[in-house]
Amino acid sequence: MVNFLKYLTQLTNFLAHDKAVLVKVTRTSGSVPRDSGSWMAVFPQCLVGTIGGGHLEFQAVALAKDILAGRAALPGPQTVPLGPALGQCCGGVVGLEYRVVGDADIASLRQELRPSLQPVALFGGGHVGHALVNVLSALPFEMRWIDSRDQVFAQPLPEQVVAEHSDPVHAAVADLVPGSMVLIMSFSHAEDLDILAACLTRLRVSADLPYVGLIGSDSKWARFRHRLEERGFGAEDFARVTTPIGISGIDSKLPEVIAVSVAAQLLQRSL
Repeated sequence: MVNFLKYLTQLTNFLAHDKAVLVKVTRTSGSVPRDSGSWMAVFPQCLVGTIGGGHLEFQAVALAKDILAGRAALPGPQTVPLGPALGQCCGGVVGLEYRVVGDADIASLRQELRPSLQPVALFGGGHVGHALVNVLSALPFEMRWIDSRDQVFAQPLPEQVVAEHSDPVHAAVADLVPGSMVLIMSFSHAEDLDILAACLTRLRVSADLPYVGLIGSDSKWARFRHRLEERGFGAEDFARVTTPIGISGIDSKLPEVIAVSVAAQLLQRSL
């Protein structure tokens, strides 16, 4: 899996010492291996990123290396039909742009190439929380990982993850980034209930949390609904909660399997 920020960090680190040819997908039509905006940077001795592999990438790398070595001129924008030109079964059309970049371009490239990441707020540093951090940090998500306990966060953290100690833990709900997808799985049912209540209160005001997922069983959710009703919440609020979390048909209790199932559900809701 691609670590979306890792590629960008590698690119800027390498550019401090050497030039590269940046190859960027500018447009696509039909069935293609990567979306518009995908990129790779070809250095004399290494490659960072990908435009999808296959013969398209093979030819682009070869041309980029010829440009770096002075054996070929920098081309203008290319339109590449994958089937007729390269024999790839995708059959679509890809637009490619080539340009030489160096250390003077680092700041602008960090701005240009930074991926658009979906914000996720993960409440809970238990086994499933740790597994989710491992899975989601390799996907197009940026995570705020929150717990009321000290020293529960994995170190070092992936680039896309910021850890936060919050006590009381539900206080962090108020300043979540609008559009955050929320996962609730603290060590305590009492904390889970307070976090969920804070999310539902926020949703009544701003409706800016597109997914609120609560880990647990049907019996846990039944108890939570009763306690939330005592706090003034009702059916319209409960309809905003996803529980149990994860895609249907995967019933394993292994943290890593749960994490993959939940990641799939978040991708379904965010892409």
